[in-house]
Amino acid sequence: MTPMHPRAGQPARPEDLVDVDALLSAYADRQPDPSDPGQRVVFGTSGHRGSSLDGAFNEQHILAITQAICEYRAQQGTTGPLLIARDTHALSLPAWRSALEVLVANGVDVLVDSRDGYTPTPALSHAVLRLNGRGTATAGEIPDGDADGIVVTPSHNPPRDGGFKYNPPHGGPAGSDATGWIADRANALLEAGLDGVQRVPFEEARARVGEYDFLRHYVDDLATVLDLDAIRDAGVRIGAHPLGGAAVAYWAEIASTHGLDLTVVDDTVDPQWAFMTLDGDGKIRMDCSSPNAMASMIEQKDRFDIATGNDADSDRHGIVTPDAGLMNPNHYLAVAISYLLEHRDWTDEPAVGKTLVSSSLIDRVVDGVGRRLLEVPVGFKFFVDGLLDGSVVFGGEESAGASFLRKDGTVWTTDKDGILLALLASEIRAVTGRSPSELHGDLVERYGASAYKRVDAPAGREEKARLGKLSPEAVTASEVGGEAITAKLTEAPGNHAAIGGLKVTTESAWFAARPSGTEDVYKIYAESFRGEEHLDQVLEEARGVVDAALQG
Repeated sequence: MTPMHPRAGQPARPEDLVDVDALLSAYADRQPDPSDPGQRVVFGTSGHRGSSLDGAFNEQHILAITQAICEYRAQQGTTGPLLIARDTHALSLPAWRSALEVLVANGVDVLVDSRDGYTPTPALSHAVLRLNGRGTATAGEIPDGDADGIVVTPSHNPPRDGGFKYNPPHGGPAGSDATGWIADRANALLEAGLDGVQRVPFEEARARVGEYDFLRHYVDDLATVLDLDAIRDAGVRIGAHPLGGAAVAYWAEIASTHGLDLTVVDDTVDPQWAFMTLDGDGKIRMDCSSPNAMASMIEQKDRFDIATGNDADSDRHGIVTPDAGLMNPNHYLAVAISYLLEHRDWTDEPAVGKTLVSSSLIDRVVDGVGRRLLEVPVGFKFFVDGLLDGSVVFGGEESAGASFLRKDGTVWTTDKDGILLALLASEIRAVTGRSPSELHGDLVERYGASAYKRVDAPAGREEKARLGKLSPEAVTASEVGGEAITAKLTEAPGNHAAIGGLKVTTESAWFAARPSGTEDVYKIYAESFRGEEHLDQVLEEARGVVDAALQG
């Protein structure tokens, strides 16, 4: 198991900071080797990610991926504008520029941010849906043909990384059929020395693109999904920290537009993220669900009724309360679901969605109000269709990512929205007069207290590949944590999609194991309703169960 770094939660030092000049030089100059698996295009649950310093995120990758996206969208008949957004990572701007050169050369109608600023993932999803008639756009604003989008972001990953993800016309993360085709075509282009990639000079590309006001449309529309009047009237004191990410201009605009008592705690944008505290492994990581990365906000918990943080592309949320500090993401998801089901006039038919590594407290909350639970594999893409057609009112992941429907039951975003969930915490405080952490205490009294943890275990490429293809029969153990195993799952109960790993349940506990898409580890998630000691026992035995299955 990965030990805690001795300086976790402490301010970064100069030696912790990435050399931005080296990063940018490697992006432009380093030639990736497509015969090296670590330097090929690989789409995980949130796009292609890597560092230029490792030959995993270089100009050739972006040129090839963008050409593949152009060909894919043409094949799918997507003829409307493509909206492209970027976050504050150092590699995001050069990748954005490279993408524009290819998009324009392929005759794609491109829309960029009208303020030439940073754009959160949820604002991109909101924009795609809006232009496709799923929002407040007037008939004259809706273009001919479906719109789609690209977000240049590695999400919460360290400053040395870059990321690139595609959102089709449904506005959410592309499914594996799309990403598999795009990755295969991109790798073929890399192998061909980029023969087949069309490109124009950046100055020409920039002069030929259109503009879209992501910020204005997103901020103005928030009142359709949240009770902002209640937040304002109750005078909830909000502290928002964008953690140097794409929401940096959004929070001040939200405060001004909607008259909220909201303080932007720090609006610094720094590609080295020198102002951050180190995460548990000693890296700088903009993970707003990590107590170590959020240490500076936890210190200020008594200044505000609700304090929040977002990751670099603002698709994740962190909630800090005066009575509890940083909330466990699972605890907040359970509270958010409980509150929304009581305070929204949604019909009873739609399901509540969760990933299978999210807390079973959510299962108990949903069952307690007679709702249907939709349990899916890890990946927000599995909630897209349900949010789009209204058959899922809420979709949430254990990694602090979620979205939900507007007050009228129509789609808001089909990608995770960290700004939305952060503001919901203030609505909860305004309407109930209590903090989300206090309300979590009520849920514990009713449904029981659980202990939850995620740890990493080392695994090479071959081991990760075997884990991703395990069958239930590969698990020979009959009990875990002193309890009989009640289920061995390699498919999600909600949609029968492959987990890409394994989940084992008992009467009062469960664990799940999944290979990491970017590191030589597999992730073990576990939860117990019998306390921390039992959880540790489950985690210890889980590794043995998985190792035996892999060797079997």
